Amino acid sequence: MAESTNILSENKEGILYLTINRESKLNAINFDTLEELKNIFDEVSDNKSIRGVVLTGSGEKAFVAGADISEIAELNELNARKFSENGQEVFSLIESCHKPVIAVVNGFALGGGCELSMACHMRIATSNAKFGQPEVNLGIIPGYGGTQRLTFLIGRTKANELLMTGDMVDAREAKSLGLVNHVTNTKAEAIEKAEEILQKIMNKAPLSIGMIIDCVNAVYSNDENGYLIEANSFARCVKSEDYSEGTSAFLEKRKPNFKGE
Repeated sequence: MAESTNILSENKEGILYLTINRESKLNAINFDTLEELKNIFDEVSDNKSIRGVVLTGSGEKAFVAGADISEIAELNELNARKFSENGQEVFSLIESCHKPVIAVVNGFALGGGCELSMACHMRIATSNAKFGQPEVNLGIIPGYGGTQRLTFLIGRTKANELLMTGDMVDAREAKSLGLVNHVTNTKAEAIEKAEEILQKIMNKAPLSIGMIIDCVNAVYSNDENGYLIEANSFARCVKSEDYSEGTSAFLEKRKPNFKGE
């Protein structure tokens, strides 16, 4: 795994635990942290020792409280577009990762932090979590995909309200809106829930999981025919050894031994 200054990483029994480690800054994402995320996820998809990822923030106050305002304040019209495109590229890398990525959202997930959580495939929040896109308070808008993913996840009407007012929602409301999968009382319980979900997924065929991610992502892409992606992915699965193993195991009434091949 790539060496990181701002992100702690540990691979335990197939699960890669990533912790944004800038607690004194409420884990705000700066340029260096964004580059470290890119380097890590460049490796994750091809690393067969990793079957899933849990992403969280250090401490109890924040998952990621936003992008680093000191860096945003230095932007001008010429480099602002590149700033946005760079973040979108990294978060798209997470979203398209063929290993399931679960965000454990402890405390504030604001601005770039909310956008980072939404790029993950699932979100588990602690009861003290707060989600929001408060960029309008700075005279800007979300730039890392927040206007798009928030709308996809919770619908146009509520997304318009949250994006225009900059209001936050707590964990319970986030769950009712479909932004969050589960809410737990503590961070430890949230990580346990993420592990429980990943353990279930890790018992399935790895190629199938990757194809599911591709197909679901295609629903939200104007450049993809989701039905065609599904049909092609189905055919690729049938070519795999895991398909032979899965069907044989079912007929033989035994547990399959998938190898991701």
